[in-house]
Amino acid sequence: MSSKVLVVIPAYNEENTLGEVVRDVKEHLPEAHILVVNDGSTDRTSQKARDEGAAVIDLPYNLGIGVAVQTGYKFAREMGYSLVVQVDADGQHPAKEIAKLIGPISNQQADMVIGSRFSANKAPHPVPLARRLGMFILRTFISLIIRQRITDVTSGFRAVGGKTVEFLARIYPTDYPEPESIVLLHRAGFKIREVPVSMKPRLGGASSITPGRAIYYMIKVLLALMIGLFKKKPKFEERSEK
Repeated sequence: MSSKVLVVIPAYNEENTLGEVVRDVKEHLPEAHILVVNDGSTDRTSQKARDEGAAVIDLPYNLGIGVAVQTGYKFAREMGYSLVVQVDADGQHPAKEIAKLIGPISNQQADMVIGSRFSANKAPHPVPLARRLGMFILRTFISLIIRQRITDVTSGFRAVGGKTVEFLARIYPTDYPEPESIVLLHRAGFKIREVPVSMKPRLGGASSITPGRAIYYMIKVLLALMIGLFKKKPKFEERSEK
C-alpha cells in the first residue's frame, strides 16, 4: 500500500465492540494507522482503544458524529495522511472490505468512495419498514440533486483521499454528516463513487435511529439538505504552506 492511510473510528460508548473492530483493521490493513475519536464516552471506550494500540483523541464531551469524524480529518491533514477511511465502532464494517473503498481512490477514479449495503439491491439483514421508506426518500432526493445514483446515503463506511481530506478538515456537516457530505462534496466539484460491500449486524448496542424516529430523521435531513442548496457553493482552496 503506497498511500499513507489513516483509519478513523468515531466511537461513543462502544467498549464492548471496539477492541474487535481495531483488531480486525490491524489484521486486514497492517500498514494503516488507526485513530479512535472518543466522543465523550462514559464507559471504557478510550481505554479499550489504547489497550489495542490505537491512537486516541478524547473529546471533552459528546459532540456528535460530525464533530468526531471531522476531528479525524483534521488530524489526518496535520499529520500528512493522503487517504482516510471511516469505519464504525459497532462492528458493522468488515475490514476485509476496505480494499474496495481504497481502490478507486488509488486509481484516481474518485475523491470519495462510499461502501453500500444496497447497491446489489439486497440488504444484509432486515430493515424496519419505516426506516426503509425514509432511506428510499433520502437516496432518491440526493441522487436527483447530484445527478448520480447513490443507494446507501447514510453509510458511514467510506474513504476519501488527497485534496478531499483537506477540504473536509475545513468544512464538514455536523448534524447529518453522511448524507449532507455527499451533496457538499458534489457541489464542491469532487468525484463520488459507490461500491457494493458486505456489512454485518452490530456486534453490540442498538442504532440511535429507531423505527419510530426514522421518518422524523428523514424530514430533518431533507430540510437540512434543502437549506444547504440555497447556500453559496463551497470552493476548495489548498492551504498555503508557510
